[in-house]
Amino acid sequence: MAKIFYRVLQTVFPAALFMLCVSCASGPRLQTQSAHEPDRTGSYSLILYGCSYSDDLETVAILYREDGRRLVEPFAPLFKYQTKKGLSADAAIEQAEHFVRCHSSFQRSQLRKILDEKGNTAGYEMRPLYLPLTYGTDDVLNIDYRLKDGKIVVFIRLDPSVEKMLRDGHEERNR
Repeated sequence: MAKIFYRVLQTVFPAALFMLCVSCASGPRLQTQSAHEPDRTGSYSLILYGCSYSDDLETVAILYREDGRRLVEPFAPLFKYQTKKGLSADAAIEQAEHFVRCHSSFQRSQLRKILDEKGNTAGYEMRPLYLPLTYGTDDVLNIDYRLKDGKIVVFIRLDPSVEKMLRDGHEERNR
């Protein structure tokens, strides 16, 4: 009985906690849409999130113009990401592309625009897409952008189905 309770707790609690954090974030949720290439003018800040170890799937690069209206900040401890400032657009794109390639199942990157509440481009995300046979899908991330206190707050986590698959596989290996 304790094993069943533990398994339910492992499955339900992280998803419920994430939904609680996201739903408590004030302000509107921002949308993303496919982008071919970012605006190559101006100076960019680059947030490199994840890639903390060789099998880290929670990896994404977020670019935003330094002369833009909004600061972007991940909802995560400081050790999960680093920020580089004052990069040219070309340097930011090159570093983002290199960063998201850190996993052995990397297939290609995907560039998306982050749209503010008025539909203007507030920044870009570059996320890795993985070999679908490895995790059952190529896109393993759930990324949510919210406005809070004049900043764009980014919530990043694995898709629950991928998280469950990884957890179940780990438990199977430990038996």
